[in-house]
Amino acid sequence: MKKGIALCVLFLLSALCVGCGKQSEDDVTVLRVANWEEYIDEGGWSEDETIELADGTKILGKEEMTELFEQWYEKKYGEKVKVEYSTFGTNEDLYNQLTLGDTFDLICPSEYMIMKLMKEHRLEPFSSSFYDTSDPDNYYAKGVSPYIRKRFDELKIDGEELSKYGAGYMWGTMGIVYNPKEVDEKDTDHWSMLLDTKYRKRITMKDSIRDSYIVAQAIRKEKELSSQQFTQAPDYSNRLFEEMNDTSVKAVDEIQEILGDMRENAYSLETDSGKADMVTGKVVANMQWSGDGVYTMDQAEEDGLELSFAVPKEASNLWFDGWCMLKKGVRSDAKKQQAAEAFVNFLSRPDNVIKNMYYIGYTSVISGGDSPLIYEYADWCYGAEDEDTDTVPYSLRYFFTEEDENASQDYVLQVPAGEERRQVFAGYPPRDVITRSAIMQCFDDEQNKRISRMWTNIRCFEWKDLF
Repeated sequence: MKKGIALCVLFLLSALCVGCGKQSEDDVTVLRVANWEEYIDEGGWSEDETIELADGTKILGKEEMTELFEQWYEKKYGEKVKVEYSTFGTNEDLYNQLTLGDTFDLICPSEYMIMKLMKEHRLEPFSSSFYDTSDPDNYYAKGVSPYIRKRFDELKIDGEELSKYGAGYMWGTMGIVYNPKEVDEKDTDHWSMLLDTKYRKRITMKDSIRDSYIVAQAIRKEKELSSQQFTQAPDYSNRLFEEMNDTSVKAVDEIQEILGDMRENAYSLETDSGKADMVTGKVVANMQWSGDGVYTMDQAEEDGLELSFAVPKEASNLWFDGWCMLKKGVRSDAKKQQAAEAFVNFLSRPDNVIKNMYYIGYTSVISGGDSPLIYEYADWCYGAEDEDTDTVPYSLRYFFTEEDENASQDYVLQVPAGEERRQVFAGYPPRDVITRSAIMQCFDDEQNKRISRMWTNIRCFEWKDLF
């Protein structure tokens, strides 16, 4: 009899536990995140990949970043969150997914797509508490680079700053990775080298409408952009922005001709294969995003091949990828918004910033604020060793501090001579490079249609041989 009662009690207790478990699962906040492919630390590092910084801090990515966030979130808020993580290949792919009905809470498009989504009133602004620097866990507000913050504040749509709706993630420029044994360094001073028949079928160009467009624009206006009258104008930055974003009928027609010649001269039109083609020697120069440039140079070094990086002198593209919240996903749900903002802050914590930069090869918009870890990581990556005697200074002051560029020698790396044109140049471009780099704006429907028609002609140009 007692045994039967005990079994009944056990049954009831187990039923209660099951009920509790189900309730707990119902209370989990699901955060749907869409990010670029291979754009976050997925863990699984080997022990010999441990990063040991100058102050003794050791960083090792064992678990996926999303799993670490879920653990951190429960510890901080006493609530569970589940990240449903998806990826996309291009900004246009993401936009098409949203148009077809896919619903996300947090996405990571580039600056022009953030502006487009702002214009279409699809984004939810970050809360005022997200920017409260007195909260020790607001790593983004406390740690974003002063330079990046300023650029975000300058970008406006309908009078509203991009920084209200977008929190930066990674940033960089467009340049050329090249083999200095096969390519004359002087040729890399100009984007027109991509048209040079000397490198016929030994270079690659990007299968990216906006990146290729801005490169062709620089070729089209090479003399003007390089003239002293233009570069020394008091309104140089504004004029550069306007010139590089010219989408007139005349500009598009002329750019189509340039890109057609470039395509004819190129080994391939690619988004990812150019890295391997450089390492294996199939090509000697590759139009490349700065982060992929760092990755390519790192991989080549493992095979004993030394590559370099250049940003042509006339102009380049300055790009940012950033996190933003979708109204359709968050829907004024306080828990979802809390989870989304916490995710951004977690990724902005200095040790996590380092994990992501190491894993994907791109440069974070986070400088670290009061934390020295990210600068120490830059020194770990690019700085000279104690035994190196032939070194040159490389300033990162514009990125790490709001103080005058020449105020002191703080945030100035000593790098081995010759390395200043390689990984550090791609990862943290010098001030003169970003000065001559323009952000591409959000085009209207008419402009987009004009450019899209042009790009279709470029991508399908081989069809002309059939007629």
